[in-house]
Amino acid sequence: MSLRRILTVDTDMAVLKQKSAPVAEVDDAVRVLMDDMLETMYAAPGIGLAAIQVGVPKRVIVMDLAPKDEPPAPRYFVNPEILWASEETKPWEEGCLSVPDIYDDVERPAHVRLRYLDYHGKLIEEDADDLYAVCIQHEMDHLNGVLFIDHLSRLKRDRAVKQVKKAAKADA
Repeated sequence: MSLRRILTVDTDMAVLKQKSAPVAEVDDAVRVLMDDMLETMYAAPGIGLAAIQVGVPKRVIVMDLAPKDEPPAPRYFVNPEILWASEETKPWEEGCLSVPDIYDDVERPAHVRLRYLDYHGKLIEEDADDLYAVCIQHEMDHLNGVLFIDHLSRLKRDRAVKQVKKAAKADA
């Protein structure tokens, strides 16, 4: 496995705004991508990562929602789709590895039903709620070229991008 560079809004907005293409099949190349993404996500550290965030416009997501005091529980999602979303919504404070150190509340459906292929290409259908529902919707937004800051007001979005640019300049 190898670490990949996580794209950020200060320098890579055009790539992050791309819509990701479906994966034809879960083969060894896709599994290598998922392994690399998982290592990259853990090193960041984060709880979810979409392939576009490492510059690969494919419909692939990795996630691990295990609490810090428990063993890792990696999850893999290829070509995920939401089959149903509840009318009930819930605000949740979100952050993003592509928008470092920015956090804000985003209102999303509280429950979703999703379908995807797992690490081995097996078709899975399951329900998600709470953090799992929020995280899968956040990561699936990435596959459609949407960042969590796109759910905020224009003022908050512009301020967030400005803050990331300023922090990147200070680190350079």
